[in-house]
Amino acid sequence: MTTETKKARGRPRVFDPDEALDKALQIFWNRGYEGTSLAELTETLGVNKPSLYAAFGNKEELFMKALSKYTTGPVAFVRDVVNEPTARAVAQRFLYEAAEFLTQPSHPKGCMVVQGALSGGESAEMVKKVLIQYRAAYEKLLTKRFEQAKSDGDLPSDASPQALAKYLATLHQGMSVQATSGASKEELLSIADLALDAWPKA
Repeated sequence: MTTETKKARGRPRVFDPDEALDKALQIFWNRGYEGTSLAELTETLGVNKPSLYAAFGNKEELFMKALSKYTTGPVAFVRDVVNEPTARAVAQRFLYEAAEFLTQPSHPKGCMVVQGALSGGESAEMVKKVLIQYRAAYEKLLTKRFEQAKSDGDLPSDASPQALAKYLATLHQGMSVQATSGASKEELLSIADLALDAWPKA
């Protein structure tokens, strides 16, 4: 072994927190919170436990940082859909883009928020609560948009904005589970079309 080779091997790799967080996001997205071990995180990120804790805190804190990156990046489209001109257009864009997103081959299948909630141990309680709060906040955003639609006459007077918001959220969660089980984009789009056929008309 040459001196140069020894130097190259002995040189510590430069730790890139953003790159490491991207890798952690992929693992949590793929396996959920409880399905991800510290050993897998340290191995994939290329750091030891003390370095991981120094950079991100504990596993829970790392998950929260990854979740923040996820909600402001890959899945940011879900907040833009409320800007569509009609309630039905909101529902259509939400479901169609979800079908595309949940089956995209460039990242893990399904939704990280749904995957991350599939946990039952005490260690995941805080994570589950945060994910529940996230879903509730999004349903509230949809509810507010549908209340405006009802006020504008874009939804019938007997429509329930809250039930419609819950309906879309439930469809999305089911589509996510279907996607992780191998459902194709076309199959999810057919589900979206069935749901849109039942959308209340003003």
